[in-house]
Amino acid sequence: MSSGKRPAYESPGDLARPIEPARPSMRRPAATVFGAVLVVLRVIAGVVWLIALAVQWRQVLEGDFGIELDGDVDAQTLSHAGLAVILVGGGIVLAVELVFAVLVYRGSNWARITVMVFATISITWSAVDYFGGDAEITLRTTLVTLALDILVLLALSSRNARAYARRRR
Repeated sequence: MSSGKRPAYESPGDLARPIEPARPSMRRPAATVFGAVLVVLRVIAGVVWLIALAVQWRQVLEGDFGIELDGDVDAQTLSHAGLAVILVGGGIVLAVELVFAVLVYRGSNWARITVMVFATISITWSAVDYFGGDAEITLRTTLVTLALDILVLLALSSRNARAYARRRR
């Protein structure tokens, strides 16, 4: 007689099998919707970070890197070019992340897995930076994005999100 609870450990073979007969008409689970919304929030956090970087660019160069820009036209030009590269590159990454949010919402399994892989890489990167002593995890730096990455990972790795993404169409 089964209590209806999931065991704490499940074999990979059990996890590979669908939890129910795959139905094309399966309703989108809340975990999938929540995961996609979290990815959108991650994009919004990235946009806010890029705007803050652009506003504080001079202070970042002078305070963090010790680069003086006063009176040096070449340094200022190079500084603006560097900021433009960072903003364009960040914008492209955020646009791709937004596309992934839409694909996850629509039930794409490969997009769900890709988002989870990048969330895992981001979480690991933050942990290595923190434990290496080079970075702090604060509200001003990486706390928001780290929390969103953890929540994305939890939402999209749920059984319902997996079953929805792996259903037969």
